[in-house]
Amino acid sequence: MTRHLAAACAVMLGASSVPALAQQGPPRDEFFWLGEMNKASTVINKDEGLLDPALAPKLAQGLARVIEAGNQPGAKRPSTVITFEPLMIKEAGVEVTLLHAGRSSQDMHATYRAAIMRDRLLALAEQLGRTTRTMVELAATHRGTVVPNYTNGVAAQPNIYGHYLLGLVAGFDRDAERIREFYARVDRSPMGTTVLNGTSWPLDRQRMADYLGFGALVDNAYDASQVAAVDLPVEAGSIVTSIALHTGSYIEDVMTQYAQPRPWILLREGGGTTGGGNTYVSSAMPQKRNPGLLNGTREQASNALALAMGPVFKAHNIPPGMPDAKSARANSAMIDSAARTLQGLDRILKALVIDPDRALEELNSDWTASQELADVLMRKYKLPFRAGHHFASEVVDYAKLNAVKPTDFPYAQAQAIYRKAAAEMGLAAAELPMSEAEFRATLDPVAIVKNRATSGGPQPAEMDRMLGDARRRLEQQDDWIKERRAKIASALARLDTDFATLAKGAN
Repeated sequence: MTRHLAAACAVMLGASSVPALAQQGPPRDEFFWLGEMNKASTVINKDEGLLDPALAPKLAQGLARVIEAGNQPGAKRPSTVITFEPLMIKEAGVEVTLLHAGRSSQDMHATYRAAIMRDRLLALAEQLGRTTRTMVELAATHRGTVVPNYTNGVAAQPNIYGHYLLGLVAGFDRDAERIREFYARVDRSPMGTTVLNGTSWPLDRQRMADYLGFGALVDNAYDASQVAAVDLPVEAGSIVTSIALHTGSYIEDVMTQYAQPRPWILLREGGGTTGGGNTYVSSAMPQKRNPGLLNGTREQASNALALAMGPVFKAHNIPPGMPDAKSARANSAMIDSAARTLQGLDRILKALVIDPDRALEELNSDWTASQELADVLMRKYKLPFRAGHHFASEVVDYAKLNAVKPTDFPYAQAQAIYRKAAAEMGLAAAELPMSEAEFRATLDPVAIVKNRATSGGPQPAEMDRMLGDARRRLEQQDDWIKERRAKIASALARLDTDFATLAKGAN
């Protein structure tokens, strides 16, 4: 065995003990997968009688040298069949093109695109799980923190901050589910379909798929490189879009607080520069602490959205099979942009400073608890909701006109408003059925959220249940990622072993 081949085989055999996406090895780019496909073709075609067994070791030697050379620091790593093949010819002679039996750049490129996207999806799923876990644990920390929530940009109702965060977690959980479902569609081997209608060579497509770690075969040869290779990037873009929208929505919710003179939620100050810190001091206005981390992450989410639209426009109004939307690098950059967005969000969640007292003060300075008046009047005193809503609305109108806070509203005035509202609504009972103590308790935002009884509400028992469910889903997601990576790692290690054994036959 030559020195170069010995070194190459040592690298290949050593890979069997390395996790699937360990970064110590060569990047899993187009060059890597072209090498893996050629290794698998050498082994399979020799075993199937499509390649002379006496010639196979020589070809394996040449291929091993090509792979070893490409793995050197700074070396060129060709990314297409037509640029990879001349390197094989140089090292093993023109006979190496016998490996091209029943193959085409169409199915080979479709295969490495699927394999690269598969890796990127697992990396995205891992980052999504990491960021979601940070959000879940922040929700646990604030499982009793009462804050205002907003609808239509206006303070709406009191809520638990942890409950609000678990609502966002539910959105990210759907994104994780989409990744898992989409992965199953990507995890199909196109190899052996050639250009679009298969080949007369009796290829073992299933064994090829097994060596490359795919879970199944692309069923239709025309679909493999003419249809799926275009719509799969579009579907990936939809997942990136959803993640970016969820992230941007949360950031904007925090950003609105920076317009307030006394926010209840901010980023912890620090960093000093626009690039690295949570906030930075304005160059002109010394009082300003600009939220650089929020701005930067929102920009990254916008970049992700822009990249996610790319496959749609590239694939629009073209006949099947055109290359416009197929670039592995462009589609990888799109998926990676979502992972970077999630990394920024993770930093934001870890940098938040929440002031529960200030949040409660804001609630008690506005009328976000007013709906509870209508609810209690209907639930306890059988008053029609619209009548109770009318009464509560009149109370709020009076309070805002006279600058009265909920904690200071005169009970006698509430009684007078009720009598007027009852007459306007045609009610028989003209007196407010609530006592003064009950009237004030009904406007207590802390009591409101604790007394919620709806499944999925912010009450302590439901918070504990949802936190437990969220943690279990994250564990299941982690297990899913590990299983998929282990499957790929095991397949590639098996290929390395069989290829190295074949290459040794040259001695």
